[in-house]
Amino acid sequence: MIKSEVKDRVARVRFDRVDKKNAITPEMYAMLAKALADAEANAGVRAVLLHGTADCFTAGNDVADFLNAPRTPGSSPARALFDVLPGMAKPVVAAVGGPAIGIGSTMLLHCDLVYAAPNARFQLPFVPLGIVPEFGSTYLLPLLAGYQRAAELLLLGQPFTAQKAYEAGIVTAVVPQENLLAEAEKAAAALAALPPESIRLTKRLMKSRYGATLAAAIEEETRIFGERLHSPEAKEALSAFLEKRKPDFSRF
Repeated sequence: MIKSEVKDRVARVRFDRVDKKNAITPEMYAMLAKALADAEANAGVRAVLLHGTADCFTAGNDVADFLNAPRTPGSSPARALFDVLPGMAKPVVAAVGGPAIGIGSTMLLHCDLVYAAPNARFQLPFVPLGIVPEFGSTYLLPLLAGYQRAAELLLLGQPFTAQKAYEAGIVTAVVPQENLLAEAEKAAAALAALPPESIRLTKRLMKSRYGATLAAAIEEETRIFGERLHSPEAKEALSAFLEKRKPDFSRF
């Protein structure tokens, strides 16, 4: 599900549900948040590497969970992750190959360096599913990409390539698939070798100017997301997805 190990001052946190394309369950959110929090608290860790396989990062939230799990407005199984990742003082490097869907894309906005293989396929499918984007993406993506590019990705919700993710500022570099993990490991090792306090202070200086705004965006998104899960539009969109049919929004 979520595996983690520390080697050479780098905490490697890996999605390990390959048979389900690393789709994230509520249990996995808790495990991921704990792995990141443990890395942050471990004095022997200087950097974090987040990855799946070269063929699959994560397909995002398990869609069946949206329909089946009761949820009060404003709550989210990802709440612990929302609380941990944005505030990480240690640098976080991500290696992305294959699908990076939904939160698989939005979590990258909180990483410091993101390496993607040409086979990476990103998507922010929240609007087509009748819900709204999450994890501060409605704030961070326009900040990174500009409003029009962000609007294309968030409103249309269609898949996009590693090159387009690079142009939008989500990805640091596109690297050959066979070198993906090696390049990400190299970057994590380089960060781990640098003065740790300088790293922490520089991250704080870069992020402190929008920290409160980001936190407010995450809170508002989470509240509206929870409300939308109970809407007729979301129920139609999610049911159609699971039934492999085209949704019909003509009556809304």
